[in-house]
Amino acid sequence: MTAYSRLMDGVYLLCMLIAAVALLIMVTVIPIGIFARYVMNGALAWPEPVAIICMIIFTFIGAPVGLRAGTHICVSMVTDRLSPNTQRLMLRVCDLLMIITCLVIFQASYNLCEAMWIQPLASLPLVTYGEMYLPIPIGAIFTLLFVVERLLNGDQSQRPIVTLGGTH
Repeated sequence: MTAYSRLMDGVYLLCMLIAAVALLIMVTVIPIGIFARYVMNGALAWPEPVAIICMIIFTFIGAPVGLRAGTHICVSMVTDRLSPNTQRLMLRVCDLLMIITCLVIFQASYNLCEAMWIQPLASLPLVTYGEMYLPIPIGAIFTLLFVVERLLNGDQSQRPIVTLGGTH
């Protein structure tokens, strides 16, 4: 195992932890908002934007975890019928397309964050839209790092640290 893979193991676990905490917060604040609105008859302004921020974090920081673990959606009915050499070639093409996609998403989301950095959320004024969207470029970088790892060191989905969640 290379030093880069060990570093990516740490990034993988960090992404998993951040996504899990975001999901936990999201499933906690949504019932609080529902309880306040329908039982206490007084709507709270903060649960919905907090849940949206947590969903953005969960989605864009959690997606690299799924990519590295090989648990993302994959339609393989065409590639399964190809020869092993052609399958390897198509995997490399997909990895290169993923690199391009990550770079495009990073650039676009970075520009979005920069443009919205000083615009506060109406119902959560301590947070700006730029901060709310920050997990998007960060997630693109994490995804890019995992794709580069796959290009350099091969598939990581069967390693013990990656199968930690027992999804295989």
